[in-house]
Amino acid sequence: MKPFAIAGLQLALPHSGNLELVIKKIRQATLRYPWVQMVVLSELAICGAVIGSAEPLPSKAEDRLRALAKELGIWLVNGSLYEKKDGKVYNTTSVISDLGDVVTRYRKMYPFLPYEKGVAEGTEFCVFDVPGVGRFGVSICYDMWFPETSRALATMGAEVIIHPTLTNSIDREVECAMVRATAAQQQCFVVDINGAGEQANGRSVIAGPDGDILHQAGEMEEIIALEIDVDRVARVRERGLLGLGQPLKSFRDAGHSFPQDGLANRADYLDTLGPLEIPKRGG
Repeated sequence: MKPFAIAGLQLALPHSGNLELVIKKIRQATLRYPWVQMVVLSELAICGAVIGSAEPLPSKAEDRLRALAKELGIWLVNGSLYEKKDGKVYNTTSVISDLGDVVTRYRKMYPFLPYEKGVAEGTEFCVFDVPGVGRFGVSICYDMWFPETSRALATMGAEVIIHPTLTNSIDREVECAMVRATAAQQQCFVVDINGAGEQANGRSVIAGPDGDILHQAGEMEEIIALEIDVDRVARVRERGLLGLGQPLKSFRDAGHSFPQDGLANRADYLDTLGPLEIPKRGG
């Protein structure tokens, strides 16, 4: 058994300016659950969906969180912040170690276009190692709607996918189903943490490598603290989900490619779908 304790903070936050409140909530969570080793926030928990808050990283907010992680001795995934870089704005997650170091930053590869206007797409997948525990991957919100992203993380060795999200719309039910499906398809843990209150409608989900739901939150503020056994992933990937399907091995051993691997083939059909734009009333 390889236990690791994670607390997902589904916080009821205002639309912006939440750094001090988030720091207070992290302190409260670690005081109540002193055995927690990693804290995960929801997407854009601190700044909200306000692109005007973007600033270069490292920033004062990130530095405050680094100091907090070091003080509390926890790994901290800050949900995300809007980052200014090379004249563009990215939706960026910082992963901070229990020593207060930023071990990696992940830039959302699929901004929620056409709604998340002005946000550029990242170009690199993100995995990181927690020493003595295992390999973790990061994706953000809309990334999960593209199964290629989670499959890439799994093939890079991710045993746990950390997935901050920010959803306040009717499709949250669909996303919850995707969390479970992703865990089953990639045979890994998925930690999906949504916001609550003014920002989002909650219902965070943590799923295990057998496609099992470890916890499904409600719509109110909730601290989701639980311990996962990372060794379960190797066992399930070796023997199959519930002793049955072994999709990662089958994916590895398959002797074929996919149409989307070739741009010419992909364009033939996808170009018929029309432009990426907000639907028009009565259209």
